[in-house]
Amino acid sequence: MKEFDHQAGTRTGILLSNLGTPDAPTASALRRYLAEFLWDPRVIEMPRLPWWMILHGIILRVRPSRSAALYKKVWTSDGSPLLHIAEQQRQQIQVALGTDTPVVLGMRYGNPSIAQALTELKNQQVERLVVLPLYPQYSGATTGSTFDAVSAELQRWRWVPEVRFINTYHQHAGYIASLCESIGRHIERYGIPQKWLFSYHGTPKEYHLKGDPYFCYCQKTTQLVAERMGWSEEQYMTTFQSRFGKAEWLQPYTDMTLEHLPGQGVKSVAVICPGFSADCLETIDEIGRENKEVFMEAGGEQYHYVPALNDDISHIKALVALLEPHL
Repeated sequence: MKEFDHQAGTRTGILLSNLGTPDAPTASALRRYLAEFLWDPRVIEMPRLPWWMILHGIILRVRPSRSAALYKKVWTSDGSPLLHIAEQQRQQIQVALGTDTPVVLGMRYGNPSIAQALTELKNQQVERLVVLPLYPQYSGATTGSTFDAVSAELQRWRWVPEVRFINTYHQHAGYIASLCESIGRHIERYGIPQKWLFSYHGTPKEYHLKGDPYFCYCQKTTQLVAERMGWSEEQYMTTFQSRFGKAEWLQPYTDMTLEHLPGQGVKSVAVICPGFSADCLETIDEIGRENKEVFMEAGGEQYHYVPALNDDISHIKALVALLEPHL
């Protein structure tokens, strides 16, 4: 197929991207997924040779079976929650933008891949490309890595389209409003807890010290939501979850915070994960189950997880509003 149609008009295409998921909740599928994910130099910043030996000599021999057992707990008849929700988001954004603007989904790791998604857009003669990684707060390990994958694929094309890359939306008005709406619905159903915990996925502290803005962007999102909700500083805090390895990660840690709060007189909490645009293993199981157990066993009495924005209509409207200036 030729790469450029001399007779075609200008057409804009949208690439939505998220982290990705294994193809199945099995050890073999997790091994393939983790090998791709953990080999990304944006994710693990250490010399390649020693890391290759650690990854293939230790981690990929042990972790796939453990991770598969966790994925089995969240897997549904629709498959991976993250992939299913991301596809629902794609479909609703497609409806909102109309058929003249194709919207495709490409995961950074696993399937459907970014390369597959871009090829789909190329086959539709897209001449302008808008890339939206569904990570509200920029990090080199997530959004930056998405750019790498998009660039690597486009380097193989003879004709490269105009590219708009949306690298963060941590303070976008529609996104903040959507978060507040979800919190408002939670309050209507469960009331106001003693403490709101904003839990974001962690990254090594070293990345922050090297200049990654992720930590600051997370703090900004929390601040804007708290201001809009009218909360005092005593009502909320920002923490970081899902650390990996022995190095120091961004603090305070979510699990340790939940373990200590009951001893400080905080018996009811609600946890929000604004960094996740769709519910996945890290929210459903780690926050919804593991951290709840930590809090309750430490003396907590009421624990709630506020679901991610997922395909909520206010979230879809916010993402469309984020895209429209680039169309």
